[in-house]
Parts: sequence; C-alpha cells; structure tokens
Amino acid sequence: MEAHLGTIRSKVGVSWISYDKACQFVNEIQDFDLNATVAATKNAWSTEVFSKTTTTDTSNATRLEMMYSALYRMHLLPSDRTGENPNWRTEGPYYDDFYTLWDTFRCLNSFLNLVQPKVAEGIVITLIDIWKHERFMPDGRSSNYNGRVQGGSNADNVLADAYVKGIGGAINWTEGYMAMKTDAEVVPYNNFDPQDLTQSTKEGRGALPDWLTHGFVTPKYGRSISKTVEYSLNDFALYQVAKTEAPQDAATYLNRSAGWQRIWNHNLTSLNYTGFLTPVYPNGTIQSGYDPLSCGACEWDAIAYEALPWEYSWTVPFDMETLISFIGGPARTESRLDTMFIPNIKTTAVGTGGTNGIGSTLFNPGNEPSFSTPFLYNYLQGRQYKSVQRSRETVNQYYTTGPSGLPGNSDAGAIDSWLVWNMLGLYPVVTQPVYLLLSPFFSDITLSVAGNSTLRITAQGLGDESYYVQSVKVNGQQWYQSWVSHSDLTKEGGATIEFVLGPRTTSWDTGALPPSPGHLVL
Repeated sequence: MEAHLGTIRSKVGVSWISYDKACQFVNEIQDFDLNATVAATKNAWSTEVFSKTTTTDTSNATRLEMMYSALYRMHLLPSDRTGENPNWRTEGPYYDDFYTLWDTFRCLNSFLNLVQPKVAEGIVITLIDIWKHERFMPDGRSSNYNGRVQGGSNADNVLADAYVKGIGGAINWTEGYMAMKTDAEVVPYNNFDPQDLTQSTKEGRGALPDWLTHGFVTPKYGRSISKTVEYSLNDFALYQVAKTEAPQDAATYLNRSAGWQRIWNHNLTSLNYTGFLTPVYPNGTIQSGYDPLSCGACEWDAIAYEALPWEYSWTVPFDMETLISFIGGPARTESRLDTMFIPNIKTTAVGTGGTNGIGSTLFNPGNEPSFSTPFLYNYLQGRQYKSVQRSRETVNQYYTTGPSGLPGNSDAGAIDSWLVWNMLGLYPVVTQPVYLLLSPFFSDITLSVAGNSTLRITAQGLGDESYYVQSVKVNGQQWYQSWVSHSDLTKEGGATIEFVLGPRTTSWDTGALPPSPGHLVL
C-alpha cells in the first residue's frame, strides 16, 4: 500500500469552564500559519512588557539579554485567567498561580506597581476576591486553590505596597483592609501538614494564637523566628492601610509590628557582634545553647525557614532606626553588614535546606530573605557607595545568560526582579513609597510609569570600573539623599534621575536618611 506523507496541523484550546469556551480559545488563532502566530505572540510581549522598559545603551549585549530575559521570566506568573474562574462567577480580572507570594512581595510586585499599575490592580482585586469566597487570601496558590503559607500572610504586604503607591481603579480598599484584618485576627484551622503539625500551613497565620497572646511566636510553633519577623512586617502593612481606611486600628498594628523586638536578645554574641533574634518561650525564657549561625535544616519545623537568624536579623525595613540602635549605632552596623559579605563564614548550604544555599557568605544571593541586605548601607550616612559595591559584586558574580544564569530558583520571577532593580539603579522598600538609590547598569534607560508617564534614568561616566555615584539630580534638582519617593518617580510630565558616575567612592549622600515609618521602641 502506497504511503501518503503529509503534514498534520492542530490547534488546542483549554478551558476551566466549558467545552464551548475551549472552542472559543481555539478560534482566537485564525489560521494554521505558525510563523504568523509566533510574530503575534512576540508583538504582544513587546507591547505589554518589553516596550515599558527601554534603553538606548546597546554597548553590552550580555547585560541586555540578562535584563530582558529577567523581564520575560517575571511575567510568566501569575496566570491571567480572566473569565476562567471555575469556582465562582468573577466579573473583574482573575489571576491564578501565585506560586510564591512569599518571594515576589519583596520586590517583583513593587515593579508592577510602578511600571504596570493595571496588572497590579488586577492582582489586588483577585486577592481580595479570593478572600471573599475562601476566607483567606493566599500566600501561594495554584490550579484555583490556595496552597501553602511559608511564613507570614504576605498578601498583606502586596496590598499595602499597592495602597501606599496609589494603586486604585476598581479596587475596593474597604474590602481590601478587611481581607488583611482577617489575616491579622482570625486563626486558620490546622490542616495537619506532615511538614509541620504544629499549625496551619495552608492559609492565614498559623501561629496567630502566640502572636495575639505574647506579641511574638514561641518555639511551640515551627519557624518561630522567621514567623515573628514576618508577622511584624505584616502588621506594619496593616498599619500603613489602617492609617486611612481604619484610623482606630492604626496604633494597634503599629505596636504589634514591633513584635520582633520581643525576641531580640541584646546579650547574645556571635562573630564578635552582640544582639540577635532568639527563640523565646512563653514565660520569657531564652532558649539556651542557641547559635544564630544555625537553624538546623531550616525547613518547616525549624526555628527559621530558608535563612539563618543572622540573615533574618536584618529584615525589619520599616524600622531600621531601631535596628541600628540595637546593633550599637551606625559604625557597628556598617561593620556587621560588612561581615555578611566575607567569604567562607558559611561553609555549607545551611539556611536553605541545601536547596538555594549559594556562595559561602552569610548573605545568600539565591534566597529572598537576603534580598535587601546589600542595600542597607543606604541607611548609614555617607555609605551608599557600599550598597553600589555589593550590588555590582553580586550581579557580576552570580548572574549571567544561559544555564545557571541565576543564583538559585527564579521563584516565579522574584530572583529576576531583584536583578532588574539593580540594573535600573533602584531598590524598592516594600510597603513604603520609597526606593533606595543604587547605580544603574545602563547609561540611558526609560520606564513607562504610573500608566501615563515616564521615568528616564541616565548615567554619565558609566564604565566597567566607573560605577560609583559622584552626584545625582532628581527631576533637575541636586540630590543628597540616598533614596527617592514614589511621587518623585511618577511626576506628571515625566521624571528624571541623572547619575554622574566615576571610578572612586564618594560620600555624596549627606541628606536625610531613608525613613523608618514604623519606628517604635518597646
């Protein structure tokens, strides 16, 4: 029998709702021209993503590839499934696959709030809608169901970051605050996860009974140190929204945000530095034999999750003023920060369960709890140049193109967003309308911001060895602060940041330090 060789072409449509809707999706592709479909897809990505971050500096092809590859990975999740919610009828936007809100809240969602506010708005609307139908917002979610909670209720941070940056539109912020308050006040049922039988790992704050009773999380619950730190930030997030939406609650959540201080041991010494987060029992007794350089396997039932207590001791961005005073002042803080970057102090992958333990420094470039650590020098007068130094060292050592181009998992684009912020010369302070100034990797780059404006960042004198800030102008004004506000970047008619860079370090940052809006000493 003679064989007749030919080509079989097919189109596939998938729907969570019905056969008819799946057929509608098939018909979105009008014909079987694969090349035309690829071209249309490229055009969509260019319009929705790449055209919002553009540069005229094409001198370094590797850096261009790194930045645009990172932007691509940042936009793979969550999935925009508007019109495809099988669980309840949703009239507005609907997103699914929030794989790691506990990671993306640190800086990816801040990028969306600045550059793609309509996407950010849709994400917030979705999180609130999930709360309305399922009692809690997710920390992780996939296939239309809430998944695990790694530490705090970090959707709170996502909402607060959007709120303080003016993301509004169709968001019902009265309901948004109620969703956040549910996390802060309602104990979720224990789903008896074998990874940690002590509490719920599905949604909400599993260790909330301790938090409400003691103001901190005791070792009765897994991840007591990391949960105390994250619950503190969560309650600061509520404070930021409550100031306007529920002023009667604001003082309560500000006071609760200082819970991290209740487990700060002022007498504990490690590597010749004094003062660290410590496991504390309900009666106030401090756990004996405790080493902040260790957290065992650093998994679900450990004292801290995926990061050493040395790392978590830096993660209070809302009250750096108190943290610096607890450490012993600016000079001691600078020295202790320097220690985070000394090679071979951490000789194994401890702190991440052996999964994302990149490098041998206490600073872990492959794990999100360390994200902001390199830039905390901005909180020390005249030391912004050290943040720039750490930024360049980390990007040059751990990021590249091709396989192994990232230091660890992308984590739904979280690692990629850290890279993009560094390349822009900025870093967001989560839940605050504040960005720390670094040093850009491109001589001229323009962002679409606030939906209808632009931010142009230029770097005069940029070179491979010439990247330290000599001076800065923001919107034409000479600048002496190591930070800018969200309103500085979203100025009507277009905003500008003009860096002058050179090969030598300078202490140009003589102005006001970045704010500590949660400043409170218990």
